[in-house]
Amino acid sequence: MSAPFIAPDTFVTYAKGLDLPTLSGIYTDLGLPARTEGASDGWAWLTHDAATHTGGDLAQQAGFVTGFRYEGRFGKPNPVETVFLASTPGCECPHGQHTMIPHCAEHPFHFIHSRRGFSTTCFNIGARRESRRSGDLLVRELLAAGIVGRETPRYETEPGFNEDGAVTLRIIVDHFGLPSSA
Repeated sequence: MSAPFIAPDTFVTYAKGLDLPTLSGIYTDLGLPARTEGASDGWAWLTHDAATHTGGDLAQQAGFVTGFRYEGRFGKPNPVETVFLASTPGCECPHGQHTMIPHCAEHPFHFIHSRRGFSTTCFNIGARRESRRSGDLLVRELLAAGIVGRETPRYETEPGFNEDGAVTLRIIVDHFGLPSSA
């Protein structure tokens, strides 16, 4: 069995357009030092443990680093893009099941892509939660894999299909060319 792409109960922030010391320094200055960090294939990344950090704060900062708050530091328009991933359980809060309604701070969206200070796409991963998403990024790939859309026969013919979100995560990793953080 291969190692997971993301360790369980972990938040990972990937940034393209920043080097690792800059990304790490931003989070450290905010009191959010990383558990692990690395850089590969044009992406710098930081991991944070869900037991010691609030996912909402980390997800929000992943969007902030791409926006106007950092234009003076990185240029205008800010060329940074981020991918935030969470390997935590899906939010079971009543409002956490809907798109574009903030989740609780402990359970951010599992996937958030941000550019220019805004999330372009966000959704939870696995167990058909991808159908409750905001944004069109990755829709073609998700449709082709039978994860979203009117016809999703794999859910009926393959018990447990994408229950853990592994298929969706593979699509995200392939689309962005993300390096493993585990």
